[in-house]
Amino acid sequence: MKLSDYDMSASCGFLSHFEIVDIDLPDIFVPVLQAADNLSGLMTTGRVRHWLEQLPALDLAEWASNAPEEQVRVAMVRYSFLVQAYVWGESEAPTSLPANLARPMVALADRLDQAPLLPYSGYVLDNWARLDRDSPIGLDNVYMVQNFLGGADENWFVLIHVVIEAEAGPLLGLACDLVEAAFTKDTARATALLEEMDGHWDAVNAIFDRMPDRCDPYIYYQRVRPYIHGWANNPALPDGLIYEGVGKYKGKGQLFRGQTGSQSSIVPSMDALFQVRHENDPLRVYLDELHAYRPVQHRRYIEDLREQSTLREFAIASGDAALRKAFNASIEQVARFRTRHLEYAASYINKQAASGKGNDTEVGTGGTPFMKYLKKHRDENRAQVI
Repeated sequence: MKLSDYDMSASCGFLSHFEIVDIDLPDIFVPVLQAADNLSGLMTTGRVRHWLEQLPALDLAEWASNAPEEQVRVAMVRYSFLVQAYVWGESEAPTSLPANLARPMVALADRLDQAPLLPYSGYVLDNWARLDRDSPIGLDNVYMVQNFLGGADENWFVLIHVVIEAEAGPLLGLACDLVEAAFTKDTARATALLEEMDGHWDAVNAIFDRMPDRCDPYIYYQRVRPYIHGWANNPALPDGLIYEGVGKYKGKGQLFRGQTGSQSSIVPSMDALFQVRHENDPLRVYLDELHAYRPVQHRRYIEDLREQSTLREFAIASGDAALRKAFNASIEQVARFRTRHLEYAASYINKQAASGKGNDTEVGTGGTPFMKYLKKHRDENRAQVI
């Protein structure tokens, strides 16, 4: 295994290999791009649906099938933000999405083999650019390109994720090397790689610790979170969302899960590498379902790691104390990351007293009882020490 096989690199990890501002779309997208660029203004009017219903009904099926993937992914970012704004941008959720949004959204999603709403990849992985192209990806050098309402809190929330993904890039390359080291039973190399991985996890967790610096829990809950929900297990859309004009859905409401940090591929990759197992229960079903929301190449990377890694078995069989210590240190680093996620879920969501439709405090943006699941993820992770 090597990262280039999956269109990935150690410098970017799961982030797009391109920066969204460098990808031009055909002229037919001009009205869509204008609406996306002014989405904050449209939403502030209180009648965002009125404006979005005036967009042209583009037939993108043929274009999406043949266009370069980079262009399709950029179009997916723009359209998915417009779709989310249409659904959650006014006080009451609609029962259907108009054809001028629904049909292009489905065409783009079909090409990318993803669900036709905002995914984590559209919210974070493909939605960033550097201010100084000669400097690395960092919180002092990146910006969020497509916003909903905008503002420092929304930007910071997304950019923390962007920089975490970049900082995690070396972990993914080390994971490939660890698969090889375990296969060849190279104890010294595996130990050294795990010790190197420990240092990179320190960098990842240090970025995650900075979330409260510029993203206030109240602002997040009231002005960021409401627009990233999906329509699965959502009381505001009990029957899902109808995609008008999309024949394959036959006029039936669709139940798609909203974007969530749990769609990031970092932790599932570590689970695959360290052979972490989750119980066969509703949590496991949810994890399996989320996997389909990731970009195809990221799914393939996780699946190949899961199939090829024998690292845990090797660390146990080796009887080497240094290797076991290094293995357990990395397991604890992932558990630390999951613990911080759990703490943020408590402070940014559960502790916020106000609650509104589509912003349920018990159900996450992915449509699950997140506190229960995040704790269970963490506990099952930590139980894998050897």
